[in-house]
Amino acid sequence: MAHVSEGCAIKQVEINTVASSFAGIATQLVPQQKFVLSELGHADKLHNMPDNNALAGLCDGMVKAWDIYAKPQAVILFIIEDVSYNICDQRFHEFYIRETYPHIKVLRRTLTEVHREGKLGQSKELLLGSQEVAVIYFRAGYEPGHYHSQAEWDARYLMETSLAIKCPSIHYHLAGTKKVQQALAQPAVLERFINDPEEIKAVGKIFTGLYSLDDNEAGNASYEMALRTPERFVLKPQREGGGNNVYGVDIPDALKRMSRVERSAWILMDLIHPPLTKGYMVRPGGDMPPQIVDMVSELGIFGVVIGDAEHIVHNYQAGHMLRTKLSTANEGGVAAGLGALDSPYLIDSDDEDEQK
Repeated sequence: MAHVSEGCAIKQVEINTVASSFAGIATQLVPQQKFVLSELGHADKLHNMPDNNALAGLCDGMVKAWDIYAKPQAVILFIIEDVSYNICDQRFHEFYIRETYPHIKVLRRTLTEVHREGKLGQSKELLLGSQEVAVIYFRAGYEPGHYHSQAEWDARYLMETSLAIKCPSIHYHLAGTKKVQQALAQPAVLERFINDPEEIKAVGKIFTGLYSLDDNEAGNASYEMALRTPERFVLKPQREGGGNNVYGVDIPDALKRMSRVERSAWILMDLIHPPLTKGYMVRPGGDMPPQIVDMVSELGIFGVVIGDAEHIVHNYQAGHMLRTKLSTANEGGVAAGLGALDSPYLIDSDDEDEQK
């Protein structure tokens, strides 16, 4: 996820490696919003809205993994919550695979059901009943509340130790944590992964300030800095799903309640100030007609990476999504009820300068 920030520079908010979602709904938005523009007499502007094939991009990635597994009867497994509030987006993925690749079956199971039905075969293949699983797509399992008992943890362990290709594996899941993001932003760390000095510089520019809160000299300095000027920062735990961060003036109280050990599980990040745009937030139960409000947006770029410890087999950009929220809202999670899905409308900066 990234914001277009001060001076129109891209600044990274986070990396999400588990439960990648909204590709289904984001793909549907572009035709809808193009229709609205046309109905309002602005068909000449449609070329400013880039096509978005995120649904195909993500699903084709799963099928590429299924091909690599090379068992024609094997299935793709979606790991879902007990109650799936984002079920429409999930189903778009399932339906796309079933319609485009009718020979591939898709199963939906909770962690509890995997524990009940799952076992490893002789070659460590994952079996649900009699069906072998080629690919596992996690739409659940990213927060502690999804693990009601030891049974759910055992189900995750069973899947991780199986031959099935995981989206994500536990390694990639952990690579998406805030702590790893903070470590990657430290000087010289990128050099372990990128050889080209210019590329290192370019990637480094998208990082905003990320600070450790470990119980050491650097962490203690970050702690004191957060207490002095909390309005400059956001405090982030190792959690996904939205609604977990602490912002601005609320940071000192939160930090003071933590032990030094607890504190080290959080990171401190510079608060990003993206440009404001004006628009309508269309929501159930909202004003009719909706009011024009100040909003900020966050751009997400979907990617597909398939590989093992030695080789990356596929690595490509697979579409995008845009989340827009009220400028006064701290959190931007759509699933958390604080933002809305949107689409980018591109304007050439040269054209904009001429209009001024």
